[in-house]
Amino acid sequence: MAEEPEWGRRRDAIGVQSLSRLEDGAVGVLVTERQVGHATEPTLRDLSEALIAVYGTDYGIHSPTWISRFTDMTRQAAAYRDRRVLLAGDAAHVHAPDGGQGLNTGVQDAVNLGWKLAQVVNRTSPESLLDTYHAERHPVAARVLRNTMAQVALRRPAERTKALRDTIAELLSLDEPRKRFAGMMSGLDIHYDLGEGHPLLGRRMPDLDLVTPNSQLRVFTLLHDARPVLLNLGEPGCFDITPWADRVQSIDAKYVGAWELPALGAVTAPTAVLIRPDGYVAWVGDKTQLGLVDALMTWFGPPSSE
Repeated sequence: MAEEPEWGRRRDAIGVQSLSRLEDGAVGVLVTERQVGHATEPTLRDLSEALIAVYGTDYGIHSPTWISRFTDMTRQAAAYRDRRVLLAGDAAHVHAPDGGQGLNTGVQDAVNLGWKLAQVVNRTSPESLLDTYHAERHPVAARVLRNTMAQVALRRPAERTKALRDTIAELLSLDEPRKRFAGMMSGLDIHYDLGEGHPLLGRRMPDLDLVTPNSQLRVFTLLHDARPVLLNLGEPGCFDITPWADRVQSIDAKYVGAWELPALGAVTAPTAVLIRPDGYVAWVGDKTQLGLVDALMTWFGPPSSE
């Protein structure tokens, strides 16, 4: 009969090792191999040998449901677009899986690209709109690569690294650093450079509870059709976007409450916002339309001639 595993997570001279009981009764195993650079998919024998190297036994492992191997290899494509070839997700960037950021980043790549590609294919917008995909998403992934490399470095078993890890842990016991790291890890603090202006510009629109003349709804329900939205929170009907009415929704609504953004905190309530299909704010207005037409043309094509 196999001996009882050493449950829990530990660090040793090789790296991080972990054995945990899952809800379905299976056992989750994480072991750091002594050698890297394997060219084949991992097998049960490989896992057994890795366990023996760390624990002196493989605990009689059998019937695996899933085995994978990963490293802290960090790579990013130099360009996300080359004419008709566009890269997203793991094709555009690979890195250590800390925080599950690869999935979040890849999905946001696709959402950022999808509506732009649709507008170009439908000839609503010029092909140059696709260049904004690389301009916006490449810096985001580069930042993810940097923070995952930092997290890998913090796991090294050296005493100096342990001292640094303890120092970072102390720092993250404070509210402000913790909010900043949470925003970075979740991707909620992403800021596309759309120029100077209100703090909302280029950031993810908060999912507010709105009151419209006909109903109560949340902001993100307005984006379910993947159409941009001009959300007017001031006097009803004070913004005229008739030439774009075939592609941009215009909604009059009220919101009573604080405006707060991840990592930034409270911001001044805007009078109106133009929200792209990916949920990011393309324009923020006061009581005038200053800059609105330019934003509409930039992101959603020229006005309709009809």
